[in-house]
Amino acid sequence: MNFRKVSIAVLFLSTSATVLYAQEVKNDTVNKEKKIEGVVLQGSSNKKTETAVMMEQKKAIIQKQAVSAEEISRKGISNVEQGLTKVTGITSVEGRGLFVRGLEERYNYLLINGLGSPSNNPFQKIIALKQFPTDVVGKLNIYKTFNSNLYGDFAGATFDIETLTIDKPFSKIEFSVGVNTLSTFRNNFKVAEGARGIDGYLGLNSQDRRLPEEVRNSRPDNYRFSADASLNSFKDSWNVNNVKSMPNTGIGFTTAQKIKMGESGNLGVLFSLNQATKFEYKDGINSQFRAQGSSFIDNMNFLNRKQYNYETESSALLGLAYKNRGTNVNLNAIYLQNTNNIIEDNFGYKDGQVLNKQAGFFRTNQLDVSRFFDLQLTASQKINERNQIRAGASYVINNYSQPDRKIIEGNRTDPTTGEILGDGYIQMRYGGNNLIRQYLDVNSRFYGSAFAEYQLSLGEKGDKKDYPVQIALGYNGFSDLRKTSYRFIFGRTSNPSLAPFVVNIDNPQDIFNNSIKNGDLFYQEGSDISQFYSSFYQIINGGYANVNLKPNDSWDILVGARYENDMTLIRYSEQSADNKTNLDKNRDFFLPSLAVKKALNNKNNFRFSFSKTVTRPILIETMPITYINPDNVNIVGNPNIKNSENYNFDLKWEYFPTSKEMFAVNLFAKRINNAIERSLVASGNATGSTITFFNADKAEIYGVELEGLLNLNRIAEALNNFTLGANATIMHSNVVRSQDQLNMEQPVWFKTTGETLRKRGLQGAAPYTINADLKYEYKNKNNLAQTFSLVYNVSGSKIYATGGAGTDNYYEKPFHQLDFIYQNQLTKNWNVKFAVQNILDSKYRILLGEKNYIPLNLEEGNNTLTNYYRGVSFNMTVGYTF
Repeated sequence: MNFRKVSIAVLFLSTSATVLYAQEVKNDTVNKEKKIEGVVLQGSSNKKTETAVMMEQKKAIIQKQAVSAEEISRKGISNVEQGLTKVTGITSVEGRGLFVRGLEERYNYLLINGLGSPSNNPFQKIIALKQFPTDVVGKLNIYKTFNSNLYGDFAGATFDIETLTIDKPFSKIEFSVGVNTLSTFRNNFKVAEGARGIDGYLGLNSQDRRLPEEVRNSRPDNYRFSADASLNSFKDSWNVNNVKSMPNTGIGFTTAQKIKMGESGNLGVLFSLNQATKFEYKDGINSQFRAQGSSFIDNMNFLNRKQYNYETESSALLGLAYKNRGTNVNLNAIYLQNTNNIIEDNFGYKDGQVLNKQAGFFRTNQLDVSRFFDLQLTASQKINERNQIRAGASYVINNYSQPDRKIIEGNRTDPTTGEILGDGYIQMRYGGNNLIRQYLDVNSRFYGSAFAEYQLSLGEKGDKKDYPVQIALGYNGFSDLRKTSYRFIFGRTSNPSLAPFVVNIDNPQDIFNNSIKNGDLFYQEGSDISQFYSSFYQIINGGYANVNLKPNDSWDILVGARYENDMTLIRYSEQSADNKTNLDKNRDFFLPSLAVKKALNNKNNFRFSFSKTVTRPILIETMPITYINPDNVNIVGNPNIKNSENYNFDLKWEYFPTSKEMFAVNLFAKRINNAIERSLVASGNATGSTITFFNADKAEIYGVELEGLLNLNRIAEALNNFTLGANATIMHSNVVRSQDQLNMEQPVWFKTTGETLRKRGLQGAAPYTINADLKYEYKNKNNLAQTFSLVYNVSGSKIYATGGAGTDNYYEKPFHQLDFIYQNQLTKNWNVKFAVQNILDSKYRILLGEKNYIPLNLEEGNNTLTNYYRGVSFNMTVGYTF
């Protein structure tokens, strides 16, 4: 599919509709919704309000939390990821998505309007939700307990993005501008050539970075590019522009309209278009450590990293929704595109080459491109009061690429005098790994998702107009077929005696071109002939049955059973193998669930739930490739990784003193067999280190969630306009290591001394998570509101990766974030938002732990794996609704 054409077409055509999935229930009353409570958990007539969301949470049989459209607006939330971090036990972790109850992103799953959604990034389990704008979100649903109509891939949470429904027609345009104390107006901000033109703005500059035509459609065969091809077949330059970074900007347009169709029908039309750009600068440590036998732990890498990110995000959403009495049909299209132009400079030494501490240098010029196109069709039909059917299907194209990832390596000493060269100059020579071009593509061959459900109500309605027995029988599943291409082209020389030379690192292209013309430099493919290509096939088919029993108005019992067949096939080649390996992982899972709610009275609920679920790995964790980084910290997938099997228990008490207040205490426990964990160990070839993945034998988790929402007029009448919301998750985890992990983590002498490793928690599991917000709301005589909110969140120190051969684990330290949001509805049409994010300007840090098995002998005594500041951001958004 030609994504250049799709990008342009969708960005303009897509100013014409977006997703209206929840339309079918938007105008239903709360009582009507009760008929399918616990079976189909969808909207209410006021589902945009925080009060309506709280009441839905109170009524639901399973534990379901949500962020309403009203709360999204009040807190200045601009994307789905920000919205979900306002929910109990959910935090956003730098570059690794959302953690729920301290569990890594791999334990989560994403639905969009009830349909399965694949990731558009092999390094993440679900879509980077910051790419999904909230302009068209009606509600963000978070399921923390499992119900059999959800996919079995569940341990942390399942997120379901319900797109906006239309209460009344409107059109809205918003413009935002933001500055960052660290990144904005920075001189000599580095961007790749072509990144800031119109093609770069629309994310189309990747066309110039594709694999050259000479090798694009053929198997690697060490092809040597001629001088002419070396000059002309690579459309993208090694040069880098130095610019002044400008403020971050965003513009969005959304319109929703209703059209009368016959006597009782109507057609809803919603479309939205959003475009944003962002400059980000990071400066900090980038180190690695290794155990030297039983002697000491020293540095493998000791680097200072300067990273320049120029990011663009585009989204287009289109939808049509037809409703006529009991009939609802929705046709939706969603297009998301993200490009991140990255220039990363590292200064120092790697692979233990300590003599390069002052002079070592390498640069990465990288473009990450992800594109996601989701076409959805959903429908429901109310046959009569007791019978209803619903169904849906989606087709998704999701591609991810790092085209022409250029790596250049040199030394900052003068080849003649040995003195340090001036800023921006390096000494280099051709050959080795000094010039590398990498091409990674993870492309969707096909992704399709579907569901169908029949609902039947039995018995006679009680006082609350609910049937005592509600039965649901259904199917949902998906097919995900992808192919991976990973290729390398090296700069080589036919003149190995060529003397070292000095280049301007920002403008080396002319020197390279002259060297090619002189015969001193040529390009040659060096891809591994057996490992350049792999395929991943996964087909999930699930059938389920739910029985919702309501013997009286105070009891609600939901019994579910799910059968799920997982057919996974990975096709790849072992090193230097002649034939492909077909790794077939066909598994059947029976996944029971039970949810019980006892309404003690009108204000108190008591809940219990149990379920069995599975966890499937992130694509990179199982991809049979070695993803190579220039700092020699490589990522190696493990195609033999197993699915985890999870047993989940929850016991919860809820108290709703008023319609706008609540308190809750939730005790939870999980046992995760074959828990998947990230490890960071020295590479087997004695250079660099490796991030790889293993199954633990099992992990046990115990915790408590506390949540409260309180109007402060309880303290004093003068505080009537203040509301305090806070939630906290406190948990403990313990891991039983597998034999593979024992072999990796144990120091070599343990085999002779009989010593054992210390106990540790689950990789990625945070001991605590805290979210809080204080809101002040005031309405003027025209009933126009102003709100002020302070929002805070933090999570405790957690294992980023397990260590090995005598090193402790690597710990991601707490990051305290405090934001201020002001919103003012100036007139009926005009509104303004102002936000200050990351007020505390905490430093992000990953550290080597202090409980190593052998002494430390580190450069400057520094045990930092990586760190950097993000700066304080100031954002202003002006909107006009008409």
